[in-house]
Amino acid sequence: MILCTGATKPRDLPIEGRDLKGIHFAMEFLTANTQAVLNQQPGSDFISAEGKDVVIIGGGDTGTDCVGTSIRHGCNSVVQLEILPKPPLERAANNPWPEWPKVYKMDYGQEEAAAKFGADPRVYLTTATKFEGDDNGNVTAIHTVEVEWAKNEKGQFIPKHIPGTEKVIPAQLVLLAMGFLGPEQPLLDALGLERDARSNVKAEHGKYATSIPGVFAAGDCRRGQSLVVWAFNEGRGAARECDLYLMGQTDLP
Repeated sequence: MILCTGATKPRDLPIEGRDLKGIHFAMEFLTANTQAVLNQQPGSDFISAEGKDVVIIGGGDTGTDCVGTSIRHGCNSVVQLEILPKPPLERAANNPWPEWPKVYKMDYGQEEAAAKFGADPRVYLTTATKFEGDDNGNVTAIHTVEVEWAKNEKGQFIPKHIPGTEKVIPAQLVLLAMGFLGPEQPLLDALGLERDARSNVKAEHGKYATSIPGVFAAGDCRRGQSLVVWAFNEGRGAARECDLYLMGQTDLP
């Protein structure tokens, strides 16, 4: 058995108004959109951004995809909230070559937003504090506040609200793109598999064998949410290890 279930458990934002209609996890929005494109018609779970003020909470590739997709739907406006500071224009002293350059850049979604609305949609060092809705239970706005990162009593950096920086942003569609917390757990619980500290299936890279003989794991459910090229790599590696497990030898690369 090879587990390739992905790491689809999204990080939620449990603040006031979270139960309002119009607030969705990013992957709900993106998956239904892709299915609509493939099927050449929207399904019952399709979420449209057409004519709406869209607020995306979170960054990364998922947030960028939400920006680009919302624009292509014909949204009225798009804002992307980032709790982290804006990256520098050039490498910082603690980010030397050949490390990945942690510098400011616009991906395709932000470039499209800038071309359509005149500016990068990202607002940095900002977090949401409350969702506001109408009498029918639909989200209408997001309350935000600017933050600064400071150490707590344990020496950990945490975001602290800056009084007097509160704002209200109109929103009829809110997309939560704050990352993932690992794979869905029910199957792993049922199998009784050992997990790592991040709730992923515990299996050594290159071996892919779990704590149960004959059960292997590959991709995001093993390594955590990552890029599709890693899924290709680990799928091939797991196939090789399974062949070796079953046959005692393998010619697979």
